[in-house]
Amino acid sequence: MNLTKKPEILAPAGDLEKLKMAVIYGADAVYLAGKMYGMRAFAGNFDEEDLREGIAFAHDRDVKVYATVNIFAGNDDIRDIPAYLTSLADAGVDALIIADPGVFALAGEVLPQMPRHISTQANTTNWRAARFWQDQGASRVVLARELSMEAIKEIRSHTTMELELFIHGAMCWAYSGRCYLSQYMEGRSANRGECAQACRWKYHLMEEKRPGEYLPVEEDERGTYIFNARDLRLIDHIPQLTALGIDSFKIEGRMKSAYYVATVTRAYRRALDTYLADPDHFAPDPNWHEELEKISHRPYSTGFVTGNPGRDGQVYETTAQVASHEFVGVVREYQQGRAVVEMRNRFAAGETLEIVGPKTDSREITVSNLKSSDCQPITDAIRVQEHVSFDVPFPVEEYSLVRRKVPERE
Repeated sequence: MNLTKKPEILAPAGDLEKLKMAVIYGADAVYLAGKMYGMRAFAGNFDEEDLREGIAFAHDRDVKVYATVNIFAGNDDIRDIPAYLTSLADAGVDALIIADPGVFALAGEVLPQMPRHISTQANTTNWRAARFWQDQGASRVVLARELSMEAIKEIRSHTTMELELFIHGAMCWAYSGRCYLSQYMEGRSANRGECAQACRWKYHLMEEKRPGEYLPVEEDERGTYIFNARDLRLIDHIPQLTALGIDSFKIEGRMKSAYYVATVTRAYRRALDTYLADPDHFAPDPNWHEELEKISHRPYSTGFVTGNPGRDGQVYETTAQVASHEFVGVVREYQQGRAVVEMRNRFAAGETLEIVGPKTDSREITVSNLKSSDCQPITDAIRVQEHVSFDVPFPVEEYSLVRRKVPERE
């Protein structure tokens, strides 16, 4: 196998903080959206000032930035998109992610030198479709999430363009995210970035001649979550996917927290680097699995990559997400045995917390000598976003994550 070109880790950047976390925690590239024309309208997204700052931050660390312009456009959009594309290019984005053929053609006319990636929304499920986009000038295609390794292998054998594949995160119940349920139920189009996640709601069955009588589809009397897909986790399959010729491993999650972005990016960075360092002796590290349990997630599966999951691809009992740990803060500074932490959740003196850094493993500490932002002794840190400090008997990196174990439910 030729490993001269290693796959990139591509991380989500829902806002400026998440972009910085992705970069610091090991992403080779990030993907984001401006304030218009992206498929995550309710993520923080980027205004022009944040976009320029984020791109500068990434480029200073040799990380690429891809911008999503992947809605299915209306006529009004087509009139306004050229100026928007120009603004993205002026800000310094490295590629555009596009689904709509009209937008794709328009981008080629307005920015002929800009690489264009085909979004997963375009449903590329076969090699002829990939070859078509390559012939039209696309440099990369984001493969549909419903493909097996065998299907990916065949696509790879028929095209020289770059292939990108989702390897972690939420799965959509609809084919490649082409969902109309949200539009029907809430008037919010999933294909224009406004998904209400109606697939995660509770549903019952009603028989035509028994109006008002709700019947559970399963035995659970609380209802059933017939559309609720498991989350994707392919960290154990990095060797096989690399061997297939995947150029970019994509992490889902622009709507997720900065903690999620940092933790997942770090785990996949370590897994890929471990494999590339010694491909013949790769073995999944249980610590990677433990880290991915510490973020909010639904039960994991391997999606379609290892075959159609069928019933096992869904969670019928609940849409609740679980996590073994919760995020309490980010280290902003470390000096003379004390860490300054920007709070995200309250905590108290005497608590046991974990600190994990971009390059350093997780270590436990007991909070002692806790002080407020004005250096006054306190017993509880309760104001989110406040900078508090406490003793840490070992050096910690800036941007380290501070978290605590969630008590197990009885």
